[in-house]
Amino acid sequence: MSSTALPPSATAPAAMSVFERYLTVWVALCIVAGVALGRLLPGPVQAIGRMEVAQVNLPVGLLIWVMIIPMLLKIDFGSLHQVRRHWRGIGVTLFVNWAVKPFSMALLAWLFVRQVFAPWLPAEQLDSYVAGLILLAAAPCTAMVFVWSRLTNGHPLFTLSQVALNDTIMVFAFAPIVALLLGLSAITVPWGTLLTSVLLYIVIPVGIAQLWRRALLARGQATFNAALAKIGPWSIAALLTTLVLLFAFQGEAILAQPLVIAMLAVPILIQVIFNSALAYGLNRRLGESHDVAGPSCLIGASNFFELAVAAAISLFGFKSGAALATVVGVLIEVPAMLLVVHLVNRSKGWYEAGMQRTSD
Repeated sequence: MSSTALPPSATAPAAMSVFERYLTVWVALCIVAGVALGRLLPGPVQAIGRMEVAQVNLPVGLLIWVMIIPMLLKIDFGSLHQVRRHWRGIGVTLFVNWAVKPFSMALLAWLFVRQVFAPWLPAEQLDSYVAGLILLAAAPCTAMVFVWSRLTNGHPLFTLSQVALNDTIMVFAFAPIVALLLGLSAITVPWGTLLTSVLLYIVIPVGIAQLWRRALLARGQATFNAALAKIGPWSIAALLTTLVLLFAFQGEAILAQPLVIAMLAVPILIQVIFNSALAYGLNRRLGESHDVAGPSCLIGASNFFELAVAAAISLFGFKSGAALATVVGVLIEVPAMLLVVHLVNRSKGWYEAGMQRTSD
């Protein structure tokens, strides 16, 4: 592929699948199905939960790979050289993703979980809820960002470059940032388990996806596009299956504390609004174009919830508050990001007027 040609993932139509558009509905149904399954078939559900090797649940590990690899197929790491063309937007997004979002979420988690909502949350799960929220914010979204970017007419090469760069950074930065923040929150996590999660859910899937991508592209772009269309639904199907299992284990806690999900949603929503507004405003201040500012603020606000769910399960277990907190992130991700998309599109005139005044 030449340096000037758009990768297949950058030129695909700007459309959401039915599953993606109504993901919140499917997740809500998974809550009902999972809780019912856990109560009706507790034996088989517990048996699945015991299928572990080195604290990694094998069925869930397989589902996570099925979930992530089709999304990673879209990423062309050869596009990293495009970063210099959009250095201001790249700088803003990196700043928000790695210097602001994990730490602001740690602060919000402490404020709401340990202070505001503490009287209504189970005391033995407070540390676990905080850990889940930190895991959720410690990795930027790498998959559905392509959807959000297209819905705002975002610059395709910027989006692709930023996602590729974030994935590269994530391999090295995710574990240290999580370990640092969990340590500051007085939560002890074995480094070996955390590094195993990075290996299993970032390094290996990225390697498999890139080898598969090269093999498909060697057979032509039509073959690549056809494969993407065929395996695209796998990600959502694997995600929903994982959620059914999660809620099967979390069913008793949800029924006993139905307001827990609403309380955990508060810091997540505040984080999305704060980080997207920060990235959008900084891009405008620096004079970056709107088609870069849109995906920049969306990448800055969204989370790699697939990795967060997987890491929470590996580190704390199916029944943990951490797993539940990351699942709440999945529940509100789509409506929250669609709200940001709407605001970005509606504010384009305001954004470009401010840029014009700056340039004048």
